[in-house]
Amino acid sequence: MKIFNTLSRQKEEFIPLEEGKVSMYVCGPTVYNLIHIGNARPMIVFDTVRRYMEHKGYAVNYVSNFTDVDDKIIKKANEEGVDPSVISERYIEECRKDMQSLNVKPATTHPKATQEIGGMIDMIQTLIDKGHAYAAQDGTVYFKTRSFKEYGKLSHKNLDDLRSGNRSLLVSGEEQKQDPLDFVLWKPKKEGEPFWESPWCEGRPGWHIECSVMSKRYLGDEIDIHAGGEDLIFPHHENEIAQSEAANDKQFAKYWMHNGFLNIDNKKMSKSEGNFFTVRDISEKYDLQVLRFFMLSAHYRSPLNFSAELMEAAKNGLDRIVTSVTNLNFLLKGVEEKETTQEEQKLIEEAREYVVKFDEAMDDDFNTADAVSVIFELVKFANTHVSEEASKGFVQAMKDEIVLLSDICGLIVDKKEEILDTQIEELIRERQEARKSRNFARADEIRDTLAAQGILLEDTREGVKWKRV
Repeated sequence: MKIFNTLSRQKEEFIPLEEGKVSMYVCGPTVYNLIHIGNARPMIVFDTVRRYMEHKGYAVNYVSNFTDVDDKIIKKANEEGVDPSVISERYIEECRKDMQSLNVKPATTHPKATQEIGGMIDMIQTLIDKGHAYAAQDGTVYFKTRSFKEYGKLSHKNLDDLRSGNRSLLVSGEEQKQDPLDFVLWKPKKEGEPFWESPWCEGRPGWHIECSVMSKRYLGDEIDIHAGGEDLIFPHHENEIAQSEAANDKQFAKYWMHNGFLNIDNKKMSKSEGNFFTVRDISEKYDLQVLRFFMLSAHYRSPLNFSAELMEAAKNGLDRIVTSVTNLNFLLKGVEEKETTQEEQKLIEEAREYVVKFDEAMDDDFNTADAVSVIFELVKFANTHVSEEASKGFVQAMKDEIVLLSDICGLIVDKKEEILDTQIEELIRERQEARKSRNFARADEIRDTLAAQGILLEDTREGVKWKRV
């Protein structure tokens, strides 16, 4: 398996720190609003990386944080007149819903910045003790950028070039810095902001320190993979490396993975352009499995252009796979229980070669575009060779191969038959009759049957109401 490492700018063979295990940290969203489709790309991409690692037999410890204290969260809280935690918890819950709809598996751990403040204070103190950070008069703590000799190794930026031309690191309070390139680790509280006690002042952490601390706590001083969007390479990930390696005296991450930018109709997504879409916006037009399929149709490092035409193409592509599996399910209900023929056995062996081909694509820096093409080839193979005369074992084998490869990509192609509204109403009427005749066992059985189909019943004064959950 080869991974393109942003650190070395080349593909490298993946060798985990510990055999059979993968430690992986993915920068999560700042939770002040619904997640947008730009947020969704790294979620989908690195969830697929995780799924493939698990397919290969690795035990993956996958950590992805929620930044739940931030200027935007505080601003929204002040506008609504509520505590910032109300905003962050609201949008963490909404984010979880969107992740579920995108079939993104929950992380092993989803730490929140506000629950890790103690660890951040400890790491900042370690950096001060080692001469890598200092406190200014007002209690702001800065990282001494030039004290970390390898600063710039991820973004391949030169410190002197940064000093003369790049303002990405500069913040207010320049006059307190020993060097304009130094960046904030801790900042004093402002009126109307949440704050925590620290040895330097009442305040809150800078953004960069949180991921260094959470990665260390839940994965250790050294990790296999650190991932996120391309926009995080500088300064965020560069600063994480500086903090972590200066504090721990060890290499922070062996492999750095970054997904490319997402554009909308060949333009950068922005509210001012009127081309800003949340995941929830897309869900009003498409099953979010289509969005996932669309995201995987390009290599993760490539820029990806979002448009209505490309989404329609993705919908049609996904439908081809789903239709094939649906047809195989239909055949499974009708085909005879008979022995698989020698010819069918040969075809099953031939179909397994598609799994090998799929793995080859994914082993080459997780090339999902080529992997999806292999699924299409397998679908064509199944459509060509499966007929009503086929044995059940052969039909099942074809279906299992398609579902296996689709599942690694997080694509749900084996659609369960949904209970129809008319069937629900009929069962509710039957339940009401059962309750009138005091047949409570049958009434409970119907409720449980509907619950298993994701139908929630609510008994009200106006009668029984139901909804899909």
